[in-house]
Amino acid sequence: MDEPADPQLETLLEFIKENRGFDFTGYKRSGLERRIRKRMETIRSPDYASYQTHLAANEPEFGELFNTVLINVTSFFRDADTWKALADDVIPKILAARDPTEPVRVWVPGCATGEEAFTIAILLCEAMGDMAFRERVKIYATDVDLDALAVGRHAVFDRAALLESMGEERADMYFEMDGSSAGFRPELRRSVIFGRHDLIQDPPISRIDLLSCRNTMMYFTAPAQMEILRRFKFSLRENGFLLLGRAETLALRSNHFAPVDLKRRLFVTRPDGIEHRHLVTNEQATETRVDRSRVEVRVAGFEVGHSPQILVDTHGRLSGANQHARVLFGLSAQDVGRPLQDLELSYRPLELRSRIETVVSERRQLVVRGVELPNGGDIRTFDVIVTPLAATGGDLTGTSISFLEVTPQRRLEAELERARAELDTAYEELQSTVEELETTNEELQSTNEELETTNEELQSTNEELETMNEELQSTNEELETINDELRQRTDELNEVNSFFESILTTLRSGVIVVDRDVRVLVWNQQATDLWGLRDDEVEGEHLMNLDIGLPVEQLNQPIRACLSEAGSEFELEVDTVNRRGRPIRCHTLVSPLRGPDGTVVGVILLIDTGHVGEIEPAVHESEADGHDG
Repeated sequence: MDEPADPQLETLLEFIKENRGFDFTGYKRSGLERRIRKRMETIRSPDYASYQTHLAANEPEFGELFNTVLINVTSFFRDADTWKALADDVIPKILAARDPTEPVRVWVPGCATGEEAFTIAILLCEAMGDMAFRERVKIYATDVDLDALAVGRHAVFDRAALLESMGEERADMYFEMDGSSAGFRPELRRSVIFGRHDLIQDPPISRIDLLSCRNTMMYFTAPAQMEILRRFKFSLRENGFLLLGRAETLALRSNHFAPVDLKRRLFVTRPDGIEHRHLVTNEQATETRVDRSRVEVRVAGFEVGHSPQILVDTHGRLSGANQHARVLFGLSAQDVGRPLQDLELSYRPLELRSRIETVVSERRQLVVRGVELPNGGDIRTFDVIVTPLAATGGDLTGTSISFLEVTPQRRLEAELERARAELDTAYEELQSTVEELETTNEELQSTNEELETTNEELQSTNEELETMNEELQSTNEELETINDELRQRTDELNEVNSFFESILTTLRSGVIVVDRDVRVLVWNQQATDLWGLRDDEVEGEHLMNLDIGLPVEQLNQPIRACLSEAGSEFELEVDTVNRRGRPIRCHTLVSPLRGPDGTVVGVILLIDTGHVGEIEPAVHESEADGHDG
């Protein structure tokens, strides 16, 4: 069902496409609107127009928006029964169908930070053994989120989460533990290749045995999903397997795939493109043949670009690179337009600039054979063809460099001819069936349309719920992180308070701290021993109102002077009476308490009785004098 379009939202999406090259137009509007508005609420932007203005003026906001829209929720062995089915049923069939020396290729589009790609790597390694895995397996992990791809390339994950998802035995076998983190084994990591890929805009990766795209297509509209499924059909080999997420059921209505396990969303490619759900009329059959012809042209176009190829203009800048070249040499969209001499590709695996100059000056094709390129633990060999490109008028417009891998290729043209013959036979059988069942089809059409509408509504609701579940899980992980930080801050604060309390307890002098209103803030144990009042009895009380034997009236003027702007410090001797009723003389230091900005926020009274003892009453001295007389 089509979603009503908000003109301001469409304008914003077009702005993002033109300025960042990222096309959100194939995404469901309800999910996009919810995620974009979440970001708008964060920066307090009232509408799409003002948010577009904010985007134009703040470059980092694009990254924040992409991180909000592209929800990266993944983990190792997520939905364990699905991975068990993959290990028990699918992987053995893939390996049985391949020669022991033939490569096994896996594609994980929408890989996020790579946990799913490494999960498949573990299952293949368990089925094949380490050596065969390193020699034969290539896993292509792609996504549009560059930050998530960077995490995947490092292949370092949280140890606790890893142990929880796969158990200690399996984790120790495939990861190197380092404190609280765990890194995927480097010799196995080389078989997992990460790269940026847009499912709508970029050409698909070909000759794939297993394609795992879980919980990614549910963010796209139904037409975009059907286009992605057509691309997946081209990517997969004959009898190749497709794994989707729980909320993604559009493949059930595709003529490209047959279900293997509906509960776990496992499908296999059909050997033909027959549409089994609807019976078509003669006119519709003709239109289907035209569409099939267009698909075949598109497939042939992909076949032409099967080998890695780059283009260099007359100024020595990289003008373009196909998907295989970007994956092979680690190029990105940002590298297009850069001088070739700034790229590693210019001298590795061979020196290109001198050969380009030769081709340009002599206007002839140059072939360099047997060029070796290290790829992990393997060596791949290419024939490099450097060809001058000329416009219609004969002017040189640039140079094409193609890398032809010298390995046996599948004879795709023979497969296409066989497929065409099978399609012709199938269409003849379909025409006969249409004539027999056309009456029944008309009677069922009305019921079918009602069921179709209901099914679409249920599908849309299911995908929305799945999307919201992903968002809630992402939010929950953020809250857990914040909670951990708060617990850490609380522990640090408790340690500081304990340290402060230890200092006050250890001091042999009495310590009294008052605020600007001369109310007691701190009263240590020595002060309690001197005057018999506990800290909970005096804290918050006005110092001048305490009847404790301390002549607070003598301290009033020094305290007021400390609270003044000058913030002076005073030393004085005061006669006081301790809690036992004995008169003592104390050395008192009155100092201002300053805040972080230097202003006086209170007063510290340090009362020392360590050098001044109890005072004998004067009357005793008089009596002694009288006796002597």
